[in-house]
Amino acid sequence: EEASHHEWCEREVANNKLSRDELTSQVEELTAKVDEMDSLEKQLETEIKELSEQIADIDESVAKATKQRAEEKAENEMTIADAKGAQVAVVEATKVLREFYAKASSATALLQGRRQAPFEEPKTWDSAYQGLQGESGGVIGMLEVIHSDFARLEAETAVAEGDAARRHHKFMDDSAVDKAVKDKEMRHKGFKRESTLRILRESKKELEATHKELEEALAYYEKLKPSCIDTGLSYKERVEKRQAEIQSLKEALRILGGEDLP
Repeated sequence: EEASHHEWCEREVANNKLSRDELTSQVEELTAKVDEMDSLEKQLETEIKELSEQIADIDESVAKATKQRAEEKAENEMTIADAKGAQVAVVEATKVLREFYAKASSATALLQGRRQAPFEEPKTWDSAYQGLQGESGGVIGMLEVIHSDFARLEAETAVAEGDAARRHHKFMDDSAVDKAVKDKEMRHKGFKRESTLRILRESKKELEATHKELEEALAYYEKLKPSCIDTGLSYKERVEKRQAEIQSLKEALRILGGEDLP
């Protein structure tokens, strides 16, 4: 019986130690995995938030640039329209003045042709009336300069409008590409975060179950100690003690049976 108990103890203690070692290793691995997944999930959450904020900034910049471009375009179109209208007005004014000067010249010539002696002509009639058109600072010259200024304003504004439109178009294209890249990256990280959360939940559940098994194995080990480990006697001593007890019991039975002991 003692030998059978000893074999049982050795088998149970060995199996229990193997279980405790395996479960302890699993708990350590699962704990490390949970910590890793938890850290990764928090990192992905932060990165997703940052990407979301960057995309919002892009949308805000695009909206602001679109509004400014519309205002700038409207202002340039108005400037160009005003410059064109001014050029037309200057051309009309110049035409009217030229016609006026032509008529004045014809009238002077007509009067000169009708001179009758002994009438003395005013000295101002010695030549046709020319007004200020022949002088560099004359009205016609001033109108031509003004017309040139408006034409230059129209051309420069048209060029500036074209440059601004191209810059805006490039900005919109770059913003669209940047947003698409960030949106794709954010969605990828979102999928990865969901996968990480799933693994984290499963790992926590597995860790909890494994930890419970380890606690049960430790409890069983404590249960084995009194009869298999902490007996205070070695196996040989327990066998000798048990044999002595059996011998004493046999002798007692013999005495009770009336036998004489040697």
